[in-house]
Amino acid sequence: MTVRQGMLRVPEISVLFWIIKGLSTAMGESTSDYLVNTIGPVPAVLLGFAAFVVAMIIQFRARHYIAWRYWLAVVMVGVFGTMCADVLHVGFGVSYLVSSTFYAAALAAVFLTWHVVEKTLSIHVVDTPRREIFYWLAVISTFALGTALGDMVAYTLHLGYFGSAVIFAVIILIPAIGHRFGFNSILAFWFAYVVTRPLGASVADWLGKPQDASGLGLGAGWVALVLTILIAIFVGYLSATGREIQDCRGDVRVKAELGSD
Repeated sequence: MTVRQGMLRVPEISVLFWIIKGLSTAMGESTSDYLVNTIGPVPAVLLGFAAFVVAMIIQFRARHYIAWRYWLAVVMVGVFGTMCADVLHVGFGVSYLVSSTFYAAALAAVFLTWHVVEKTLSIHVVDTPRREIFYWLAVISTFALGTALGDMVAYTLHLGYFGSAVIFAVIILIPAIGHRFGFNSILAFWFAYVVTRPLGASVADWLGKPQDASGLGLGAGWVALVLTILIAIFVGYLSATGREIQDCRGDVRVKAELGSD
């Protein structure tokens, strides 16, 4: 499998990547809640879908990774992915257990198809439009699955937002620690990617929801605004410094993941 230098369309994984990813999941949750409660569910979903489509078009028009384009897409996936998970429960009365199972099956189908077609799930070889389509399908599925899982723990298991955040903060240590002890790097990445969603969403709900709903009552709008500003600052830094741009030359991780010599 050929990895074309200068054509990689997703960022290198770093501490800053996970910080922005966590902020984007929390921002997506709070923004979705704010829009739904302010302009209504139907207009909010239509607006979220339109913003998601525009962000995807902007991302796919780039021939390589550009920080602001990539993270704009991630943020819009976060907003629209939250809405997709909420629509199943609120709009169609589907339980969080069922919706979690559905999105888990959808993610498994994406991974299976991706692996059959491309022979790997590595982010270090996302250098063609087809590979990037698989990547974003997986990302969308992880956001929807993570949202459903977070709501299931908070509501169905009656642990509340703070309790849910604590549980997922502990769970995310599994791939973080396991990776240092020989845990498969691709599995560790996608494991963590899924868990950051319910972790970030639980924190956002805990901050924004009213006190009678086990939140701190700061308001979804204010939480979304602060998180958006933080994301903009970090992404601006990435754009200015060129950090997180992958360089596949001599990258032994790519060869190991592809089973090459």
